[in-house]
Amino acid sequence: MLVVEDFEILARTLGTGLRREGLAVDVVLDGNTALERLAVTPYDVVVLDRDVPGVHGDEVCRRIVAGHPACRVLMLTAASTVRQRVDGLGLGADDYLPKPFDFAELVARVRALGRRPGAALPPTLECGDLTLDPNSRVATRDGRRLELSPKEFAVLEYLLASPGRVISPEELLDHVWDEAADPFTTAVKTTIKRLRTKLGDPPVVHTVRGGGYRVGEP
Repeated sequence: MLVVEDFEILARTLGTGLRREGLAVDVVLDGNTALERLAVTPYDVVVLDRDVPGVHGDEVCRRIVAGHPACRVLMLTAASTVRQRVDGLGLGADDYLPKPFDFAELVARVRALGRRPGAALPPTLECGDLTLDPNSRVATRDGRRLELSPKEFAVLEYLLASPGRVISPEELLDHVWDEAADPFTTAVKTTIKRLRTKLGDPPVVHTVRGGGYRVGEP
């Protein structure tokens, strides 16, 4: 996801907090840089301050709606009147959150938007005796709760959302990590290894030689 916020302290705080929630987050401080990032990265969600400098947030929102239909926009603003909220949604934003806001509410709304693809995902993701609930952030196997780190949970959620599809390490880096991730890092391999250990036998996450990882049958 992308956070577009010109107040640098808030922007960095949001980035740090969202990463602790297991989300891959890029942070920019103006509309021009936001559009540059959007031109090269397929973000699922953009948290967009309406009053960013450079290209105004309203125009950034319009361009996202026009050129990136799969991307969801959560607009932030200090303006809190009903009329201003309606105006923001009229630009094509999917949700609207006035400042100041509670961080837990922001996280809940971001997760809700991220689960709004073209084809709706079920409220829980399952593979055999493995169940993952994105809302409660709980994963269980054979009734046993799994103690997963935020990154392990995010990797498992991404894999379960596309059962049978081979997902490359590069795709996981793009969607589960953020721009600070080294493309040559072993982070994906290491996280998958820890995840497999916690999931136990029989294996759930399968390695496809030369391709990546998948859960379930192809």
